[in-house]
Amino acid sequence: MLTPTHRRDPLNAQDAVRLRNAVAEAKKKLESDPAVTRDRRVDVARQLDQALAEVDLAHSEDGLAIFAAPGEHQVWSLARTVPERIVVSDTFLTRNLVSAHTAERPFWVLSLSADRVTLWNGGVDRVVEERSGGFPLNREAPNFDPERQERIGDQPSSFRDEGTRRFLRDADTALGRLLRDHPRPLYVTGEPAALSLLCEAGSAAKDAVHVQHGGLAHGTPEAVWQAVRPVLESEARKRTEDVARSLESARGRKEFAAGVDELWQSAREGRVRLLAVEENYRITVRDAGDHLIVTGDGELDTREDIVDEIVEQCLETGAEVRFVPDGMLGDADGMAGVLRY
Repeated sequence: MLTPTHRRDPLNAQDAVRLRNAVAEAKKKLESDPAVTRDRRVDVARQLDQALAEVDLAHSEDGLAIFAAPGEHQVWSLARTVPERIVVSDTFLTRNLVSAHTAERPFWVLSLSADRVTLWNGGVDRVVEERSGGFPLNREAPNFDPERQERIGDQPSSFRDEGTRRFLRDADTALGRLLRDHPRPLYVTGEPAALSLLCEAGSAAKDAVHVQHGGLAHGTPEAVWQAVRPVLESEARKRTEDVARSLESARGRKEFAAGVDELWQSAREGRVRLLAVEENYRITVRDAGDHLIVTGDGELDTREDIVDEIVEQCLETGAEVRFVPDGMLGDADGMAGVLRY
């Protein structure tokens, strides 16, 4: 069962009612499905009630997935919007979990100043300050030598004194320990002089993306998020473009597959190397043995979660699965793949 949720008022006030209605609708689906025995229906309905009691709407994200089966249930909060959907099947509807995990891409942001280095834990649409691994690092504001400034006409810079160099070397050491234990993409914010000095101080941030924006070591999470957001969005566009190029190249090599029927066959044979799925693509089919027949919702012996099954099958055989914006795949009908052979 999938249902959208909301992080903030006033929309999140509707979530409790929406969730109760969804559970009630799920129970009706169980009752109307002739393939579900009475004992199983009672068991799954009880699991749904237990799952409903465990949901914490006070800390909602953007979507909720509830899985219920005889003897078990799971509740997943997703930092990604989902469609409202209820499916009775012999497998769980896991595509949205995969999509949320793929999109999550946790990252670190390190914000530099001469007297403070702050670490931020980044997720789908926000960052929060991370207080572990020795962070934040603080020191007294550096002093300048007025006689030196008068003698050589130098302008004061907090990134030229040896104390600041030592301070950023300490930051590099702490960062290195953190990345060894928790490797993630790293973004570093600061004035150009600070970014340059960190690179001179050590090698932990050698692969980091630099964001020239000062003041964030003392900033708010929202200010940091707004500074790195354009960079993250640019990288997401590049990843989508990479998928499009891979698919186009596969067409030329005759290693391209599209459509639910062809991809279902290829996935079962372990031939899919890269699977691209439009975010909200869904289709209901009936298995005719050697191929799939597209049908309407609610018909007997249908498989409403065939897209999820293909995603899971591809993951099990080591394929890369990428979710792309709706409409991007054009005539490929919502799903396309690059074949291994």
